[in-house]
Amino acid sequence: MQINNQVTLKSTPSGEATPEHFTLIENPISTIEEGSVLCETQYLSLDPYMRSQIAGRHISGTIKPGDVLRGETISKVVESKSETFKVGDIVRCFGGWQNYSVHKSEELSLISPEINPASYALSALGMPGLTAYAGLVLQAKPKKGDVVVIPAATGAVGSVVGQLAKIYGCKVIGIAGSDDKCAYAINELGYDECINRKTENLADKLAELCPDGVDIYFDLIGGEMLTTVSEKLAVGARVILCGLMAEYNNKDRSFGPPPGFWIRARAIVYGLVVYDFEPQRAQFIEECLPYIKDGRLKVKEDVYEGLASAPQAFCNLMDGSNMGKVIIKVK
Repeated sequence: MQINNQVTLKSTPSGEATPEHFTLIENPISTIEEGSVLCETQYLSLDPYMRSQIAGRHISGTIKPGDVLRGETISKVVESKSETFKVGDIVRCFGGWQNYSVHKSEELSLISPEINPASYALSALGMPGLTAYAGLVLQAKPKKGDVVVIPAATGAVGSVVGQLAKIYGCKVIGIAGSDDKCAYAINELGYDECINRKTENLADKLAELCPDGVDIYFDLIGGEMLTTVSEKLAVGARVILCGLMAEYNNKDRSFGPPPGFWIRARAIVYGLVVYDFEPQRAQFIEECLPYIKDGRLKVKEDVYEGLASAPQAFCNLMDGSNMGKVIIKVK
């Protein structure tokens, strides 16, 4: 009997998740029906939204104890009863935290051989990159000289936002949680400045670095940081509400900034759900793939080996100790 290793949720954490909240189990590999394919996971993406699934607060559904964790994967077709996909095809799908997954043809997307390594289809040319592109380019519409502020500046989404903003001629200020991350943002990603949120006063530094205010705030954090930056918005600012890293581990949500901050700035505030921009994925890849090839868009992946490493890798992601896009190399 062929075995499918899977990571399931053992218990629902009330605060920060630890590896003990997950467990590795074995099950038989599922058989496939007509029109379906069996995929072997090559790379698994770990993302902050998974914490909201565990908490039961995500639009994609809830993960309960005993469930296999969900997640986007790059997988290889190893058995096919589909006319669309053949054995050996490399595809993107939501294979989850497991070695093998079964899918209908419409659930799979073929990966272009130009995306090399294929893991980039989960990072800068995948969902995080599309999130960055959709929020910055399609919603905020950056203009040359705009002041763009990005928290989680070296993370999977933030790092792409920052580099795209520089490509579009903006002044880019990052916010990160360590001197090493700030140095990486400036020296490797090309940020103009980066504020260490743990050792510097954010409000004071924003006043110093953005004397005319913030034109675009790409929010990945929520919480008090959203309030602090909202107070510094320039007239005509655009605020992209994309993530809630500061709140994923909390039972209760914060109330957010006083509306007066946004009214005073005549700000446009966008709620960003990346699934809405799936029709623009090809446009995004067509524009951004050349940036990677010519070195203007650098990709940093934090790669862990083996499915069993996923729980610890996820905990590292959620406590901010990683840098770059978290990828599990499963096969």
